[in-house]
Formats: sequence, C-alpha cells, structure tokens
Amino acid sequence: MKIDRLLSIVILLINRKMVQAKDLADRFEVSVRTIYRDIDTINQAGIPVVTYQGAGGGIGLAEGYRLDRNLLTNDELVAIVTALQSISSTHPSSDNELLVEKLSSIVPPADSAQFQLKTQQFIVDFSNWGSNGVQEQKLMVLKDAIEQQQAVTFTYCNAGGKVSCRTVEPYTLVLKHKRWYLYAYCTLRAQFRLFKLFRMKDLLVEDKFFVRQEVSIHDLPWEQEWHAPERTERIVLRFDPEVRHLAEEWFGVEDLQEDEAGALVTSVPFPVDNWLYGFILSFGQHVEVLEPLHIRNQIEQIASRIVEKYKK
Repeated sequence: MKIDRLLSIVILLINRKMVQAKDLADRFEVSVRTIYRDIDTINQAGIPVVTYQGAGGGIGLAEGYRLDRNLLTNDELVAIVTALQSISSTHPSSDNELLVEKLSSIVPPADSAQFQLKTQQFIVDFSNWGSNGVQEQKLMVLKDAIEQQQAVTFTYCNAGGKVSCRTVEPYTLVLKHKRWYLYAYCTLRAQFRLFKLFRMKDLLVEDKFFVRQEVSIHDLPWEQEWHAPERTERIVLRFDPEVRHLAEEWFGVEDLQEDEAGALVTSVPFPVDNWLYGFILSFGQHVEVLEPLHIRNQIEQIASRIVEKYKK
C-alpha cells in the first residue's frame, strides 16, 4: 500500500543521513519516478525532504529537522518518553503524542522491542479516578491562554468559602501534590497569586491581551506560602493502630514514631485553615490532636456540632 511505503520512506530518512532514489526504488519494488512522486507527497505533508545533487548526493531530510539518534542513548529516550506519557495522563496533548511517536521512531529496529518493554516498566499516572474531563478542559483552555498571552476570567471560591470574580493574566500551570494550580497576575489583588483549578468556575478567555512580565519560575511562591512560619503551626497527631496504613501513606514511615500502646505519633507543620480541620476529621475516631490546644479544641467543637446535627 502507498501509505505503508510513504511511512517506511520517512522512517528510513529519519534514521539515515542520505538515501539514493534508486535504492529506495529497489527496496520497495517501484520505479524511481514513483519514488520522486512519493517524495513530493511527503513534502506536501509538511516533512521537508530535499534532493542533493552531485557525487555523494541523494535524498535526505532538511538540515535541522532530524534528531540524531546518536545524540541520546536508548535509556535516555526511555526516560523522556516515560515523562511525556506521565504528563499526558493528566494533560492530554496531541503534541505530546506526536513527540512520543517521533522519539520512538529513531530507535533502531533491532532495539525496538526492548525499547517498548522499558517504556512500560515504569508508569506514572497523575489522573484522577473517574475523571469527568472537566479539569482536562480547563487545562487546555488555560494552556492556550498562556501561549496567546490572553487574560482569563473565572468565579473563584477561596479556602474560606468566599466567592469572587477574578480577572487574571495567566503565566504558569503547576501540578503539585495531585492538584493543578494556575500561577497568574490577579488584577483584583494587583499581585501574583496561585489559584486552584478545582475552585474555578465559569472560566472564560478574554479578548484582552497582556505583555508578560519578566518573572522567574523559581519565584513561584508555593513553597514559601506552604512553609512560611507565619502561616504554619506544628501539629502533633496520634493515630490508632487501625489506620497505620493511612498514616504511613500520608506522612511516611520515617516521620512516624510508635508509642507503647502501638499508636503512631507524628509532629508536622501545617497551614491552619479549614482544609486542616477537614483533613484531621477524615480519619474519624482514629486520630487525636495532642498539640496545640487551640486546634484540639476546634476539632472538639466541630465534632460536637456534627453530633448535634445527627441527633435531630
């Protein structure tokens, strides 16, 4: 079939610097004229194939189009493909899929089976269970807005439950601890802010364009915001043995100390907000706040209100 021949020619050109038209004709059992027609078809598809005249000439890809397979080892290619596939799990993109295909195509045929095996030995999937596609749609809209440098508007509900309409200049999408954030310049606050995507509603791209400021990626504030002393307190938690697996999943075996009763105790800094109270309560009766006292009292009050609600 012609499509198979065209694909094979492209792969050969990727893997070789130069190929003679006669060699291609002999290989595919067609005329040289047919090969040149195939080359025209490949060019029309956007792949720059050129003909070099004179001694040592032939058919090859335009300079700069080919990725030299000697530039990267097979293990390095595996690492790149694995990373791209991991990103695609939560941020689908035809560009990523095309790049995976391009990288896979430069692996020598003799190593192809081993290459495919290695790319399946380590899988990272950031996508949520039962995803309905809403987050993916937000990501695509924001990605395009960032590339085009267009402002976006959305309704936003902060951690305190306050709802506001925001207009922002989007700069960077951030995936941290299974959550997507947008780092953007907020016109309402007149400063850069981080916005959680799951708290956004009614996302729209504006016709207004902006000039991107010179901001270093290293200035992104999530680490400073999370670990800032004025925003965090050290919380001491005691977990019952029944939820050892959950405590170890959240805090790691190294940060948990077992007491004489077999319970697990940890001391970690947390921002004190509604998320913290919800997180502690998610362990039900199997966790106890040992310190500080005001958080212990707050959990007690919330639990009492829950009990009162269910007594009605």
